[in-house]
Amino acid sequence: MQATRIIAIRHGETAWNVDARIQGHLDIPLNDLGLWQAAQAGKALAGESVAAIYSSDLLRAHATAQAVARTTGAPLTTDKGLRERCFGRFEGQTFSDIEASHPEDALRWRKRDPEFVPDGGGESLRMLRERISATVDRLASRHAGEQIVVVAHGGVMDILYRLATHQDLQSPRTWALGNAAINRLLWTPQGLGLVGWGDVQHLEGGARDEVFS
Repeated sequence: MQATRIIAIRHGETAWNVDARIQGHLDIPLNDLGLWQAAQAGKALAGESVAAIYSSDLLRAHATAQAVARTTGAPLTTDKGLRERCFGRFEGQTFSDIEASHPEDALRWRKRDPEFVPDGGGESLRMLRERISATVDRLASRHAGEQIVVVAHGGVMDILYRLATHQDLQSPRTWALGNAAINRLLWTPQGLGLVGWGDVQHLEGGARDEVFS
């Protein structure tokens, strides 16, 4: 079976990214810089052959994907399987808020406990990995020998990198998860491989790294 080439993009910046506020499944729009970043990503991919674009259904990712769709002409489909990790009752808070109100939870979070599930319907890192792995397998398997774009979130990009490089969920992160950065992967039924990561040349310094992944 031929490989599927994947361009994976984190959404552009939001006001909550600037404030280091946890978004999760809350639907926060792009700020002005984020809209610019999305447009720049679209321009950077204008010459690419893209069979399909798949995006998280959350507004910040969908708006970024629309910018890519405008320049590539590829069809855009939303998929809830590409959503950010759900952080339950902690969504809308900063990590400092959580350290003050729930220090034991904050410690498990900081240590990247794979089984830690935030109260209020949250997801553990292991649950997130299983969701993202299954979603990417499902989408990429439709496009053997083609290239697709996946637009999602910082936590999703982190899982994709770990899957492609066989990194454990608790391994310290040494790779960037910048807003609107262009990341390239190869998918086969055997899994993901890394081609290139963290390309932000099109942004000229306008990419903010993910704090919480």
